[in-house]
Amino acid sequence: MPDVTYGTGADTNAEELTEFYQRVNHRIAARPDQIERMMANCAVFVTARVGGTLVGLARGVCDGVRGYLTECKLDPQYQGPAAVTRTDGRIEHDTAGIAAEMARRVLATVYGDGAERVDVVAWGTEVDFLEELGFKRQGGLVGMTMRAADWSAVAQEDGSPKT
Repeated sequence: MPDVTYGTGADTNAEELTEFYQRVNHRIAARPDQIERMMANCAVFVTARVGGTLVGLARGVCDGVRGYLTECKLDPQYQGPAAVTRTDGRIEHDTAGIAAEMARRVLATVYGDGAERVDVVAWGTEVDFLEELGFKRQGGLVGMTMRAADWSAVAQEDGSPKT
């Protein structure tokens, strides 16, 4: 098991996160100023380091009633030999428990901030990881996404206020 140091997000910056996302092949289309804003707007931001190198991150938001585990990524090199696709930093296996520890720290903070429920969207192999943490599938829920370019087109069509 590697010697892991956990941080609060204050130990990283947009440049290091961009490098991490690139290293794990996570195609985040965000500028450094957007990543800085993302970091500032999190209720909780957890990092994991091995030998000083960023190997994982997890973050969450909370409005006081509902919370969201918005991201939990782990460098596939630290997921163990069962990680096959090694895509996007998504959790396939968590042999050393690094991702689980990061997620638990996020959940403890979000529930501590008053959340009555925490939601998450899982991609493929992440479902098993999240169920091991205690998340349950909710019937009828459908994950949906809208990109900024799509919103721009909709807003122009119907006169919605732009942000």
